[in-house]
Amino acid sequence: MPAPNHPLPHLETLANGLRISLRHAPHLKRCAATLRVAAGSHDVPLAWPGLAHFLEHLLFLGTERFPAEQGLMAYVRAQGGQLNARTGERATEFFFELPTSAFAGGLERLCEMLAHPRMSLEDQHREREVLHAEFIAWSRDATAQRQFALFAGLSARHPLRAFHAGNRYSLNLPNKAFQQALQQFYRDYYQAGQMLLSLAGPQPLEELRALAERYASGLPSGQRLEQTPPPALLATAGQPYQKHEATRLDLLFAIEHLPEGAASALDFLCTWLQSAKPGGLLAELQQRQLAQSLKAVPVYEFAGQALLHLEFNLNSDAVTAPAQVRERLMEWLGFFSAQADWAPLREEYALLQQRQLQVASALELTRRDSRQTAAALDESGLATLKSLLKQLQPQPVANFSHAWRLPPANPFLRSTLEAPRAGLIRGQTSAHRGLRTFAQDRSRGRKEHSALSFSQALPADPAGGALILRWQLASPAPMGLHARLRRSLEALREDARQAGVELNFSACGKDWLLKLQGLPSPMPAVLQQALKALSQPAESFWLEQASLSAEAPLQPIRQLLKAFSEQPQCDNPAQPDPQALQTLWANARWDGLALALPSTTQEALSRTLPQIPGTANASLCHPASPGTGLQWQSLPGGSSEHALLLFYPAPGTHLADEAAWRLLGQLCQTPFYQRLRVELQLGYGVFSAVRQRHGQTGLLFGVQSPGATITEILQHIAEFLQHLPEQLQVLDAAAWDAQRQALAQQLHATTLPLDQAAELLWQAKLAGHSSDYLQQLHASIQALEPAAVIHAARQLKAAVAGVSALANRPCPGAPWQVAE
Repeated sequence: MPAPNHPLPHLETLANGLRISLRHAPHLKRCAATLRVAAGSHDVPLAWPGLAHFLEHLLFLGTERFPAEQGLMAYVRAQGGQLNARTGERATEFFFELPTSAFAGGLERLCEMLAHPRMSLEDQHREREVLHAEFIAWSRDATAQRQFALFAGLSARHPLRAFHAGNRYSLNLPNKAFQQALQQFYRDYYQAGQMLLSLAGPQPLEELRALAERYASGLPSGQRLEQTPPPALLATAGQPYQKHEATRLDLLFAIEHLPEGAASALDFLCTWLQSAKPGGLLAELQQRQLAQSLKAVPVYEFAGQALLHLEFNLNSDAVTAPAQVRERLMEWLGFFSAQADWAPLREEYALLQQRQLQVASALELTRRDSRQTAAALDESGLATLKSLLKQLQPQPVANFSHAWRLPPANPFLRSTLEAPRAGLIRGQTSAHRGLRTFAQDRSRGRKEHSALSFSQALPADPAGGALILRWQLASPAPMGLHARLRRSLEALREDARQAGVELNFSACGKDWLLKLQGLPSPMPAVLQQALKALSQPAESFWLEQASLSAEAPLQPIRQLLKAFSEQPQCDNPAQPDPQALQTLWANARWDGLALALPSTTQEALSRTLPQIPGTANASLCHPASPGTGLQWQSLPGGSSEHALLLFYPAPGTHLADEAAWRLLGQLCQTPFYQRLRVELQLGYGVFSAVRQRHGQTGLLFGVQSPGATITEILQHIAEFLQHLPEQLQVLDAAAWDAQRQALAQQLHATTLPLDQAAELLWQAKLAGHSSDYLQQLHASIQALEPAAVIHAARQLKAAVAGVSALANRPCPGAPWQVAE
């Protein structure tokens, strides 16, 4: 196992007052920056709700030096990175992740847009309409409104009870007082003394520091301002606020006067509070058939105040259920509070945090560092935890009705036994290395012809690897069986996550996929447990109630994206039972792909292959054939907003075709966003991207709009595609070369993040490409000529390989046809 990152990043303050946090992480393939401003929605004047959120939007609209088409958003998209921003109650964050070679350009643009925003009145009018569309979507989103309703029990004086999103009516642009307030808020808070810049990457600290000094020195100098402390959370001290609807119970605990270390103390408590292990609260609630799940999360924390939200999915809507749940909760809190400094759990928590640091992406590291989150529960955090528990459970519990126990240690967090060293069999020593035996040759033959391919496309990496197993079902699964199996893995998934392995079990059409990604060392043990849970469920699995609490509906565009990736297949109406499961597995065929795994992990996984249910089959992949026509699929929902996805597959299967469509997709992103979101102001849910499905590469366009109809959205996209070829023809040679090089850099094996590499190589396997797919694709991109991409744009406009539409509205009629 690699040595963990140092838990604390390097901190210092530059001459202009900017605090910088620097983390050197050699295993990272990308760099990230997070700039945190100590000002948020609760810091704006009461007369102008939404001003802070509005300003965050305005800053992305470009500067004199970097107009919008050359600004941070366009730059990050062109380089294959990711970015976002978030306005919180007391802080605003801007963050991005890029390949190392493009990092300086991103940091330059980030600092420039914060130091020299344009904020013209024309820009403000356009962006206010986008903000208004966001507000409409927020006001119609069940999850967002449910969380907002949680604050109804708080004091009316606390800013959490107020409206802060901003809309067309709260942002009075012509009013001089508003413009003065906007400029004053920017001057007061968007200066170096109010900011913390966090950088993480594989570069040495000296290089990261030089980048920070070079680009952040232009930020206005200043001193840290004290943010006004909020009033008390509750008008009068009392019981936690409770909200009970059907089979959902929400409890909100208001906590005051916490000392330093609140974030780590809250996280420590939530970690053990929602643990499903025997002896804990959730296990007791499940055993008594009171609740199926428990989620504990702090939803607010500032200046010694905190709100702890506990969400229970109950097994019934009985009026007595909430009281019984609260009784068990208070008893568990009493038990937990009585422990002496929680030494075993603090050790476990430190290991858990260490693992999360090892597997975190550059972006995750910078966001964590910008909040200055502790990597363990130190003495300060321990004191805060005790204060927190005293407020949650002020009255000690004398007698317990249940034999509560602290959760046992996570078996995947400790070192596991290593398999024999690669290249040696029992009885050999290192002196025999290089001398093959018949036994080894036979073993090698089995390995190479196995349905599980150990890819050599990525070098072995002790810091991260991936494993994908696929079962192709012979017939549809019984109703709800996959969802039930997925839920049965939840406890294992959490143990694996804590140990640095992400486990996911999903369905895609007639395929079931099991994916493991993260630290290789725990992966064989996690896989073994997952296979056992899937193929040999415990007796309690079959006793699960059929009716479960419905999940909150997703926003329309997210619901469509979920359906696009999963492509659900009709369930078998039969009820699931043990015999049906065994028949399903017996008739299934499986294959898989393993990436970047060290030889010891490969050997350990090979010994697990006999436990995989179904029949191994290395010939399951059949490249999808290009479609024809305009196919329409509807996914009805209750939203009044119109949402649409259009998928245009590439007409050819050669890598030259894929390269052309990938570059075309990169060139589409910014102008499509500029046209439909900025100029036409259709809504905030506007994007285009390259996507792959069943090995087929294509371009995906998505729009969610509160005003435009599906027919109007279709017309706008058609007009954009109509003019695309001629827009590409005016690009000069330098622009073509820059875009081509940026795409080639993104897809190089040495710079690809593991999750992206795994998905690319899995899709390549499905498409029937050879094992050197990445190298061939990279070469095809380097060889691209503008004419090939312009030809692809004409093919896109003509939909020569057909179009698949997925929408939350019915088929509009010819030329569209309802998909079968």
